[in-house]
Amino acid sequence: MEYSPLLPDSLVLEIFLRLPHDAVLRAGLTCCQWLAVSRDEFLWRELFYSYYRIPRAVPRHPAAVSWYREFRRLFDCIPCVEVQTLRQHTDQVLHLAFSHRGHRFSSCSKDCTVKLWDTERPDGNISLVHSSSMRPFNWGYTQFSQFNADDTLLLVSGVYLGPHHSSSGEIAVISLENYTLLSRVRNKPYDVFGCWLNETHLISGNLHWIGNTTSCSVLWLNKAFQDIESENVNVVKRLFKIQNVNASTIRTVMVAHCRRHDNPDLLLDYDAQSEARRKRGHEPPHQPLLFDLGTSGSEDEEEGGGKEECGRGFSSPRHTLPTYSGLEHVMQSCKNVGQRELQIETHVAKMMGRAHTKAPESSLIDHCDSSDGEDKTYLLFTTGSLTYSPHQIGIKLIKPDQMTTSGPVLGEERSTDEFFDSLDHVIDIHGHIIGMGLSPDHRYLYVNSRAWPAGCVISDPMLPPPIAEEIDLHVIDLKNLREERRSLRAHRAFTPNDECFFIFLDVSRDFVASGAEDKHGYIWDRHYNICLARLAHDDVVNSVAFSPADQELLLSASDDSTIKVWRSPRMVRLAQTPARPHKPRSLLTSWLSRGKNSTPGSSVNGKS
Repeated sequence: MEYSPLLPDSLVLEIFLRLPHDAVLRAGLTCCQWLAVSRDEFLWRELFYSYYRIPRAVPRHPAAVSWYREFRRLFDCIPCVEVQTLRQHTDQVLHLAFSHRGHRFSSCSKDCTVKLWDTERPDGNISLVHSSSMRPFNWGYTQFSQFNADDTLLLVSGVYLGPHHSSSGEIAVISLENYTLLSRVRNKPYDVFGCWLNETHLISGNLHWIGNTTSCSVLWLNKAFQDIESENVNVVKRLFKIQNVNASTIRTVMVAHCRRHDNPDLLLDYDAQSEARRKRGHEPPHQPLLFDLGTSGSEDEEEGGGKEECGRGFSSPRHTLPTYSGLEHVMQSCKNVGQRELQIETHVAKMMGRAHTKAPESSLIDHCDSSDGEDKTYLLFTTGSLTYSPHQIGIKLIKPDQMTTSGPVLGEERSTDEFFDSLDHVIDIHGHIIGMGLSPDHRYLYVNSRAWPAGCVISDPMLPPPIAEEIDLHVIDLKNLREERRSLRAHRAFTPNDECFFIFLDVSRDFVASGAEDKHGYIWDRHYNICLARLAHDDVVNSVAFSPADQELLLSASDDSTIKVWRSPRMVRLAQTPARPHKPRSLLTSWLSRGKNSTPGSSVNGKS
């Protein structure tokens, strides 16, 4: 029998380079030669850069062991397939937060409830565990929640409705053991949100107006609950007191723990990646493939399962928009004040601030460069200096003696002339900040903003520049306090300055996700800076959250009153694969049968 001669490998490779990836996979099933060529590293490098449209200057992910597996990771491990829709909320869902273990998550809504959900059911579905209404405490709605480090307490932030239609914020602490309310803390303005500093202490804010556009923000450390010793121990302590000018205030506080800055999950600086690889030595040996790619007809189905190309969406009006807390006060007080008077007030406030502000002890950048190995904790928040819209990231170093409410209260350690605290570092975003999120290792801060026009000049703090519809996602390295790479872009927003609202984002080890006003959530790869998926809703997407236990599970919350659950095509395929029947080992079967056949007066080994 005569066999036709095989095509040379080089010719087969040349043909495969002109095929799409799914055709290459199917062709690899033809024969052993084609299968070997279809796994060629050069082939998959070319397919990778062309399919994902990544610049050739961008290196492969530092943890990847082959181009073949890296292509599959971006294609098969993105949580872009909708598997469940939760409809238990009756109004806009504003925020989602996972526990640190990933076994629970919480949701906040305009229906004024905070709900707790279980993610560990045997059938893989998510179920409601508990719901608490905050209306008995005169709340308007819940807006933010956060689990403490050991997942025993839940911080819930909301809008408190006071007399004469005034509104400020309030923080509630709920025990996750029996769902009892442990404490309530006033929080002003309400979009400070609040956050945990450690397992037992949380940070809140207060705001005092000392002029038409001048104010003072006070950040407080609060003990989460009162115990027997509370009569003799402080349960609250002032952390910082910061002057605000031009109608700006401190908002959106969060804490970054810097203990892992020198050993991050992912270095975003490509040169630093190369240096780290050189220090480690040679590349790790090639590992067996994690996925079975030799299936025909499955690639197109998985690609269409909720994953869409990034593009322009459409907006719809948002109902009952919350305006920035305190903005009504400023607008009302400025009605009968001329522009000249406001400029004089700002000038005098800055002079008084310079004279009565405690100077920083040392540069924060010097702290970053020091190699003393000390774990540092930063307090991050949005602020401003030119207008009421938040356009700067403020950073304060929290010292070890400030981690507890014991010690000096109300700043007795200051001199009488040091009335305010200075900011240790400020990063100007040159746009309206509408969201912030930390990477799991707290090395990088991701910031959603809507840019101002280039070269714009702000002459009136009550008239900020127009903001772009495109949302820029900035990346800030908290080790050296500089912006890293170019900002990500794909999502959009449409509301003006005075109606602009917070859009929560979340970061996993490899991905970053964000909501948007164009009725979609978005997922990007952190290393390659590319948008990988759009997640459709029927209205504005306010919040997204990755499971810290599995980044292939993502949640999204929307003004359409739903929470959608998204899983990766790989996880969906595994869930649909029938479990193999368990076959007992022959040795065990023999042992059991021998035991059954033994007489009552004898032991299993045959001895009486």
